[in-house]
Parts: sequence; C-alpha cells; structure tokens
Amino acid sequence: MKKKIFVTGGTGFIGSNICKYLVNIGHKVTILDNNSRGKNRRIKDISKKIKFIKGDIRDRKVIFKSLKNIDLVIHLAYVNGTKYFYSKPTEILDIAVKGLINIFDASIKYKIPEMILASSSEVYQTPLKVPTEEDEPLKIPNIFNPRYTYGGGKILTELYGANFGKKYFKRLIIFRPHNVYGKDMGNEHVIPELIQKISKIKKKNGKIKIYGTGNEIRSFIHIDDFIKAFDCIFRKGSHLSIYNIGTQKKIKIRDLVKLIIRKMGKNLKITKSSKMKGGTNIRCPNISKINKLGFKDRISLDVGIQKILKEKNLLFSKD
Repeated sequence: MKKKIFVTGGTGFIGSNICKYLVNIGHKVTILDNNSRGKNRRIKDISKKIKFIKGDIRDRKVIFKSLKNIDLVIHLAYVNGTKYFYSKPTEILDIAVKGLINIFDASIKYKIPEMILASSSEVYQTPLKVPTEEDEPLKIPNIFNPRYTYGGGKILTELYGANFGKKYFKRLIIFRPHNVYGKDMGNEHVIPELIQKISKIKKKNGKIKIYGTGNEIRSFIHIDDFIKAFDCIFRKGSHLSIYNIGTQKKIKIRDLVKLIIRKMGKNLKITKSSKMKGGTNIRCPNISKINKLGFKDRISLDVGIQKILKEKNLLFSKD
C-alpha cells in the first residue's frame, strides 16, 4: 500500500538516500529541511516526484501545517558531525528538544499511526559489551561535557518514542545507525574528513595527523547496505522495537587511514594527537536482531572506500 510519508532532514546524507528508496518503491514523500547542512542536489533525481518544504523543525506552525494527512513520519532532522558536538551544543539541544516536541505534538493531534525515529550509536557512549546489543544501558557520563549533548538528545528521542509510542501509535520503531558512509557525505565525518585531509597533502611522503592514538576501533557501514537494513525495518520492523544498523566488521582507525592512503597512492606518515574529550575507544554493534529480519551487510570497507575514491577521481591503486 502506498503511503504518504513525511521525512524530516530529507536532504541530509542519510535522509536523501532514504527518500530515494521510498520514492523508488512507490510512496508519496514530503521532505522538510532547512538545508543548514542538507543539500537539494542530493534529491535532484527525485525532485519532481516529491514535495519539498524548506523549513526549520523548530517552527511549530510549519510542522503542524505540513503534517496533515500523513501516514508515516520519519524523523531524522538533527545536527550531526563530531566537531559540532563541541562547537554547537546549545543548537544541538535546541533542535533535539523543540523539534522532537513539535513532531510528536503534531503527529498525535492528526492521529498519524506510524513513526520511525533515528537514534545513534552515540547513545551507548563507552559500552560495557562489544559487539553491543540494543539492551545495553544508555548513559550520559558527564552533563558538562558538550560532546554528550548529541547522545543525550538521542536518548531523549528514544524516551519519547518508547512512552508516547506505547500510547498513541500503532507502530513506532527506533533505529541506531553506526558510522554510515558513502557518496556525498559531509566532510565532518570520519571517512570523508580523512579523504579530504589526505587529498590536500601534496607531498607524496608527507604526514597526516589523526585524533587519538589510531588504536580506537569502529565499524563502518556503506550507505547501500544501510538502505537494505532500513528496508528490513520499514517492511518488517515491529512496534516499539529498537534496531542497530551497522556491521560487526571492526577496524582500527590507524588501519582505516592506511587503507585510504594506499588507495590514493600515497606514502604518508601517521602522527597521533590527543583524543577528543569524551571519545570512546571502541564501538561496534551487535546486528543479530536486524539479521533476523533478513539483513546481511555485503559491501566491504575496502570496496566501499574504493567506490568513494573512484567517484571523486582520487583512486590510484587498482586493487
């Protein structure tokens, strides 16, 4: 059945890919984004098939006007990117809280039956167990560290979803993405930032400085695999369920940097620096829950990096 779907943050990296997926399977999509970080070029190929509203998630009048006659809300709008956790903590919280309240108030008023909420791996901070399951205790280690404004806002999103979802919605789902990467992603994220830094180093035998020791461990999922996972929760996800979306293939940041350097045909020395306050040494999701819905990640990090570099005309090696 075709649905009328309202997507906040639909010109962002993840949001635009979700919107393309929804349009391609026949749904009627309305996008709300103020393009503070989103880009309309990302939805250019579906621009004639969607309705675009340029607006701020904090604008209550815009939200209430836009949500009439909607079947499903997908709430993605947020300020993302680690550097912004430190430089824009009040803006992150303002958007998180006001946007969340507006979306829920309007959805409840118009009796919208379904909602999908984007959370984050940041809700785990430093998890007790890795790979980390969805029932891991969520935490804010220090309310005075601005880094935790992002994760704290996402925990609030989940609290809203769990409690209001139980009372007002037929189906409400939460997903926690883990380090999604791919084409046309903002440079404030790990992989595109590294590619940008390395591309600017003209000396073949130069140096690249990274945050931390390089022994920090993460797992990265390509956007194409992410969309396959999203398809699983969209079609089969159950009410009041939480799903990790990611891969269990871990890599040290130092090895990730070496991979990108090799793919770009350079011979750079990696130098370390102090880790950002509040950063965690390891984060990797347990994805067995979404595997049971039929998801399987297929794109290796090696292949995914190669695809990005080829798209940017930065690929050197042919392996």
